Amino acid sequence: MTSQTLADARLRIGPLELEVPVVLAPMAGITNTAFRRLCREYGAGLYVSEMITSRALVERTPASMRLIKHHESETPRSIQLYGVDPRTVSEAVRFLVDQDLADHIDLNFGCPVPKVTRRGGGSALPWKRDLFRAIVEGAVGAAGSIPLTVKMRKGIDADHLTYLDAARAAEDAGVAAIALHGRTANEFYSGEADWAAIAELKETVTSVPVLGNGDIWSADDAIRMVRETGCDGVVVGRGCLGRPWLFGDLAAAFRAEAGELSRDEAEAALAKPPLGFVMDAMRRHAELLVEFFDGEEDRACRDIRKHVAWYFKGYGVGGDTRRALASVESLAQMDEIFSTMDASMPYPGEGAEGQRGRAGSPKRVHLPDGWLDTRTSDLADRASVAEGERVDGGSDGG
Repeated sequence: MTSQTLADARLRIGPLELEVPVVLAPMAGITNTAFRRLCREYGAGLYVSEMITSRALVERTPASMRLIKHHESETPRSIQLYGVDPRTVSEAVRFLVDQDLADHIDLNFGCPVPKVTRRGGGSALPWKRDLFRAIVEGAVGAAGSIPLTVKMRKGIDADHLTYLDAARAAEDAGVAAIALHGRTANEFYSGEADWAAIAELKETVTSVPVLGNGDIWSADDAIRMVRETGCDGVVVGRGCLGRPWLFGDLAAAFRAEAGELSRDEAEAALAKPPLGFVMDAMRRHAELLVEFFDGEEDRACRDIRKHVAWYFKGYGVGGDTRRALASVESLAQMDEIFSTMDASMPYPGEGAEGQRGRAGSPKRVHLPDGWLDTRTSDLADRASVAEGERVDGGSDGG
């Protein structure tokens, strides 16, 4: 592995200059505008939307149109697209550009969930070299001056790796950056991310930034990844679940690494939140969800329920209280529950650190019949496949 120290905390992706080299990974059902705004309030970087299906966007479905919405405070605006048909992906990109709906577009080639891979999408798609190249080249052309990036995994499994071939093709096609989650599709979120693969990719791709993704649970992890792999920035997914203030930690750490802050200043900036701080963050998250759902408070409260275990990981909050929050129906009820909790409870340290979100074990990758028989795809058949490509959800939040 290489060893690197940042001379500049900034990251340049095409014409975009980010204050710190940090990207929020797209996560299905998580990275809506409410969560993106919350994370942005604590830190800096690029905050990417949930994965949007290209065909659904081309058809202007209500769900896709909601998901591409950005608040006026969100700059730059970043949207991730998924698709298996070059023409449809290009049409979706062109729509975003023509309607001035995005400042950055990312293509998903990393999602490992069966409903995506069984159609040859997500982390399965780079196996078909010609299809991958056609999608990326078409999307880059449709994006024009808007920077277009790709996010991928190492491959389908250890015997079917694709990341180096795909990265070379993407670089040749003119992408503005390449992000790699250091796992294969069959590993899902199990085990440890392979940072050595990120280092190898950085050595292979020399003309655009390489971003590393996988097992960044703290600011220290992010700095260690950059030092060990030489990557130009990090993509953070599951590590920020229930801790949006991680982006403040990351900003301080990268600025210290670049000499913009002293080590003592960076250490002082790290969040070690007492329980009241966490409650305020969750309450703010819920308020932003109410706004996102156009004032539907009950819908916002249903959405915030899945975040409860993440927010209070490690804190001495009893089971009855957790269950009450996990079934909360209004902001007033949330406030009532919070009033029974000890806001002065100190940060629990190690108990609140480490892995959060999905992990599990390796899984069989669901693929179209005969997908692995050849590295080429019959592009003439992709339009018919695309007719069924619309999927809801899907994620590769690292």
